[in-house]
Amino acid sequence: MSIRVSDIVTLRARHPEAVGEAAARRVRRPLIGESGGLLIVAADHPARGALAAGGGRLAMANRIELLERLCLALSRPGVDGVLATADVLEDLLLLGALEGKVVVGSMNRGGLAGSAFEMDDRFTGHRAEDLARLNFDAGKLLLRIDYDDPGSLSTLHAAARAIDAMADRRLPVFVEPFISRRVAGRVRNDLSPEAVTTSIAVASGLGGTSAYTWLKVPVTEDPEAMATVLETSTLPAVLLGGEVDEDQDALYERWRQALRLPTVQGMVVGRSLLYPADGDVAAAVDTAVGLLKNPRPTAGDRRP
Repeated sequence: MSIRVSDIVTLRARHPEAVGEAAARRVRRPLIGESGGLLIVAADHPARGALAAGGGRLAMANRIELLERLCLALSRPGVDGVLATADVLEDLLLLGALEGKVVVGSMNRGGLAGSAFEMDDRFTGHRAEDLARLNFDAGKLLLRIDYDDPGSLSTLHAAARAIDAMADRRLPVFVEPFISRRVAGRVRNDLSPEAVTTSIAVASGLGGTSAYTWLKVPVTEDPEAMATVLETSTLPAVLLGGEVDEDQDALYERWRQALRLPTVQGMVVGRSLLYPADGDVAAAVDTAVGLLKNPRPTAGDRRP
């Protein structure tokens, strides 16, 4: 799909109401379709200043290229929807790329990558009322907890109130929890089984109800530990795609193993699909769809 920046800019400059009009007439669908598993393409990284992908420090900075990759991914059979911030989702709305797709708004992008305040994940993106007004389908929030940072308590409190606000509107919210810490001045997420287990336990208990809460979880450093880790909660979960991996086959195998687990309902994957190591977006997306449709072991496979 070839996209002209002038077309989008003209609409935004002269007819800003076009965004709301497109949102109002958008054809919606259930969160979980007839096929069962959920595959969401994530593109909320730029709003946190995280522009690197596939070895390029500013790979996600070119908005037209990002939109073209997103439109290609969304056009592939088996892709259910997209997760992004308001600016990206509204571009896609104006392009007509969100018809019949699940649209997930990113809610807190305040912890800019590499900043002194990176752990201060304030809610600078979509609010629950924005998602409801735009007829979007769900929200997502990042929940990083640093046991050495007293400010994490504010993050927990804000996340709990956002979960309540989403539940009030019967909108699902995907909570992406991590135990994090600063190492040599940089924020690192702990992907050990114990840390991921702890983060899931904390996230599951937030808010006045968990009825509309989903978990967005990483695959642990030890893929075979995922079964035990996900026994921590009965909330539905989707897998976090993570960074672009040079060994794409190994990445796919980790996903395939985790997709067999009973609470896992699908995947939310960003740079690994939009900026794969070999550059073939369609092939990466189609492979992920295949994993989602056939996660069960075949002859000779071992369960994790």
